[in-house]
Amino acid sequence: MKIKMNNAVGPQVRSAKPKAGKLLPTLGVLSLAGGLQAATQYFAHTFDYQASLGGHIGHIYAPWSILQWASKWYSHYPNEIMSAGSVGMLVSTVGLLGVAIAKVVASNTSKANQFLHGSARWAEKKDIQAAGLLPRPRTVLEVVTGKEEPTATGVYVGGWEDKDGSFYYLRHSGPEHVLCYAPTRSGKGVGLVVPTMLSWPASAVITDLKGELWALTAGWRKKHAKNKVLRFEPASSNGGICWNPLDEIRLGTEFEVGDVQNLAQLIVDPDGKGLDSHWQKTAFALLVGVILHALYKAQADGTYATLPSVDAMLADPNRDVGELWMEMATYGHVDGQNHHAIGSAARDMMDRPEEEAGSVLSTAKSYLSLYRDPVVARSVSKSEFRIKDLMHQDDPASLYIVTQPNDKARLRPLVRIMVNMIVRLLADKMDFENGRPVAHYKHRLLMMLDEFPSLGKLEILQESLAFVAGYGIKCYLICQDINQLKSRETGYGHDETITSNCHVQNAYPPNRVETAEHLSRLTGQTTIVKEQITTSGRRTAAMLGQVSRTFQEVQRPLLTPDECLRMPGPRKSATGEIEEAGDMVVYVAGYPAIYGKQPLYFKDPVFQARAAIPAPKVSDKTIHVQDAGQGITI
Repeated sequence: MKIKMNNAVGPQVRSAKPKAGKLLPTLGVLSLAGGLQAATQYFAHTFDYQASLGGHIGHIYAPWSILQWASKWYSHYPNEIMSAGSVGMLVSTVGLLGVAIAKVVASNTSKANQFLHGSARWAEKKDIQAAGLLPRPRTVLEVVTGKEEPTATGVYVGGWEDKDGSFYYLRHSGPEHVLCYAPTRSGKGVGLVVPTMLSWPASAVITDLKGELWALTAGWRKKHAKNKVLRFEPASSNGGICWNPLDEIRLGTEFEVGDVQNLAQLIVDPDGKGLDSHWQKTAFALLVGVILHALYKAQADGTYATLPSVDAMLADPNRDVGELWMEMATYGHVDGQNHHAIGSAARDMMDRPEEEAGSVLSTAKSYLSLYRDPVVARSVSKSEFRIKDLMHQDDPASLYIVTQPNDKARLRPLVRIMVNMIVRLLADKMDFENGRPVAHYKHRLLMMLDEFPSLGKLEILQESLAFVAGYGIKCYLICQDINQLKSRETGYGHDETITSNCHVQNAYPPNRVETAEHLSRLTGQTTIVKEQITTSGRRTAAMLGQVSRTFQEVQRPLLTPDECLRMPGPRKSATGEIEEAGDMVVYVAGYPAIYGKQPLYFKDPVFQARAAIPAPKVSDKTIHVQDAGQGITI
């Protein structure tokens, strides 16, 4: 008994259902029809196509005419009818014999199973359209109503060439996140980042090493995308914007202690490795109390609390630190009453042995040493914009976080604080109406984080990827390779969930074999039919004695790690400038992998014109300078 197994897995396999052969039944029917036609024409020929038969010499009759004539004239012409029937049976028999032979040959012919070991294949145009990276063909309804699916607001994830050599940009407009693997100097900036920032109309946060993206994209974003362009370069006093992290603390609310704890956690854990040592944990507890005390005291005095002022409070050369602990323990913070968290921190320090207290204090002060730089201190002395302004103002805003290479390491704690607060403060509230989430933002936000593993492990970023899309935040994360992402020391470890929460992954030719192996696994396994020919007989003979041909299904990765490592990269000039784009691969969850082509913005006259718009000399602001600290927006 033949049992049909329901074991088809994967879209290619399930759609490739075995079709019943229609050729042989068709040939059988044609054989019978041919026999009737032969009998009809033979009978007509016997009577020289007489007019009584309804035709003339050479006339072609309907195949079933012999049946009508037999029923009408068999009693008059039995021999002629039998002769015609014999001719018809001979023709049908020959035809049916041929069908039988064809059936035997087909049954004895082996057929390769193209999906035996895997069904991976490269995407075609219809697959890319189904994945949402290319505009779909217009439907009749769209033509009639004039409404089409918007496709011109997405981020650029790559390019693709069809068989005719036509080039298409691949853009992703959905709320899902994008993860890119691109080594240094591979062209990710000119191919992905710059085109995206020269076309994304909503708000954005961009990590900008060297200020290159500001120079190329801020002009267009301000002039044509109608964005407020904000340049935060804490190590420079040249036209940048100021931002005080303490102004984001929701003082006087139930969130104040949690906000300060999150801030202190980032201060004492600048690399995201966790609070492992005793000194880190005690310094964390101390900073929570001191920052809260500074905020309440500044509120009472009509001044502004800043991280440099917190450092000055702990390192005041004209005051014994014991006086600070006593002030924190006795000060009336809330309605004349001492704040529990502040008093507890002060009591902890007073109860410690002098040597231990000194070590805790010195540890806390060491984490605030960055803010003794007068340039950095000025950049965090007031707030000329607020985090909420990115998504909730009338105009969208683009925040460029600029760090020069020589300042990148020392500014990391401050950049981590900013990115952490952006995620926490913009994804803090969601309401529902009629079973559907209600948006509380005016503008979507794109977080374009280049070299994001260099910020250290940001636990909130990893955890929030699963839900921030519902708050209008789309993340575009770029790393050099999979090792940088999975590093236990500086990355997110082998159990990271970044890749799990990124719907689209794209990659330039990698330099590390681990990344190539990861991309090969993403591409999947395919089935290759291998042909093997065996011959026998003398090579000098006119004909070989025997030739046998066998077919065998073999499994292989659609893209092997070796092929991945040898993907053509961009061709560069002697000075290192990219002249011709290289290849890349794009993966969209649930669809075949796309073997694509790298886009280059300077090859596109539209992007060239947009990039040529000069960037503003001075950053925009969303808060009046005289009102900075109170957060009064324009």
